[in-house]
Amino acid sequence: MQSKTISSAVIRRLPRYYRYLGELLENGIVRISSRELSIRMKVTASQIRQDLNNFGGFGQQGYGYNVEYLYQEIGKILGLDKKQTMIIIGAGNLGQALANYDFEMIGFSVIGIFDANPRLEGLAVRGIEIRNVDEMEAFVKSCHVDVATLTVPKKNARELAAKLDEWGVRAIWNFAPIDLIVSDEVCVKNVHLNESLMTLSYEYRNKHAAAEPEE
Repeated sequence: MQSKTISSAVIRRLPRYYRYLGELLENGIVRISSRELSIRMKVTASQIRQDLNNFGGFGQQGYGYNVEYLYQEIGKILGLDKKQTMIIIGAGNLGQALANYDFEMIGFSVIGIFDANPRLEGLAVRGIEIRNVDEMEAFVKSCHVDVATLTVPKKNARELAAKLDEWGVRAIWNFAPIDLIVSDEVCVKNVHLNESLMTLSYEYRNKHAAAEPEE
């Protein structure tokens, strides 16, 4: 499976499958066909079968998919079957909101929160004390950190990312509105809130343009 190149579009759909299958489990549904799943997800049954065939298929003709098994297998593909540790750098409104979110339900554990503001030092979010960024290097080198979340101003993001790369952190979840410069060993996922909102604005304006009054 690892030798096969999987398209980014398929990978982006995997978390949706995982979420929908989790909801089916909560509702006590044991099995489901690709057609039934397509109706719920608004993705064609053919697309679902093609996506899952990239990883072995998992279905049985005439039976469909075992919901619990498929949920567990997609979780493994996404790396959610093993606990992953995460630190948050930047304890402003966004950083604290993320620290308060229950990432444990998908296997991520926040083990450290850092900020440059000395007034935040010692405050706790979900039982984790905010530390000064000066302590971060020692913390990262003494604790295994899988993911670093950046919620800092863009002027600081690249420098911090370079340091995290140097210290051995291999995954960065970046909320700063800037592209990071790191080595090829580091996986970066950008979450640019402004870009997401502008995309929504474009889609909204184009979908409803005919209904808007002319000036």
